[in-house]
Amino acid sequence: MNISLKLSVLIAAVAVVAGCGTTAPAGSRVGYTQSPNAAVVKDPFGLCWRTGYWTPADATEECDPALVPKKPAPAPAPAPAPQPAPAPAPAPVVTPAPVPVPAPVPAAPTTEKVSFAADAFFDTAKATLKPEGKAKLDELAAKLKDVNLEAIVAVGHTDSQGGEAYNQKLSVKRAEAVKAYLVGKGVDSNRVFTEGKGKTKPVADNKTADGRAKNRRVEIEVVGTRTVTK
Repeated sequence: MNISLKLSVLIAAVAVVAGCGTTAPAGSRVGYTQSPNAAVVKDPFGLCWRTGYWTPADATEECDPALVPKKPAPAPAPAPAPQPAPAPAPAPVVTPAPVPVPAPVPAAPTTEKVSFAADAFFDTAKATLKPEGKAKLDELAAKLKDVNLEAIVAVGHTDSQGGEAYNQKLSVKRAEAVKAYLVGKGVDSNRVFTEGKGKTKPVADNKTADGRAKNRRVEIEVVGTRTVTK
């Protein structure tokens, strides 16, 4: 039943082509059967009728798109020219930190105590400075130039020879002689203090000559401040 129906359709299609198609003029080669209005004749299945002159070169997009040479793909658009790299940012200006000013160093307090043998300063039982004693005091006066002087205390001492009152008086006179010499070197007299201890503060044994020599002395204590530089 189906076979006879398909044959009927095919015969009808052939009849249509035979009745409606155009015959190619003599000397012409047309690849597809065309209707009087130049349309390509197609079978009931939508396939174009090829003529006996058809070759693959006659293929069209309408009838045989698979046989039509493909147009080359359009060339890709040229890549955009690379943009120049941005200029580097200027280096930040670094302002050096201000150099800290060192704080002034406070004056360092100083207390210096020196002891001089009385035999080097004075003759026996005397309170007059000898040249050797003056030289020692000159050295001390030179050191005082670097000191913000607060006070100088000169204390005279004797050995145990002689009476107590005599030794006390002699020790005071010797301390006063030291003060007078330092004042003569420019030291403020109001900052120099004197004291006599006589034979009451021995530092050695008075039973020996060497011990008595050590006890005959003048002690000088300097109190003040000295500026320290770094």
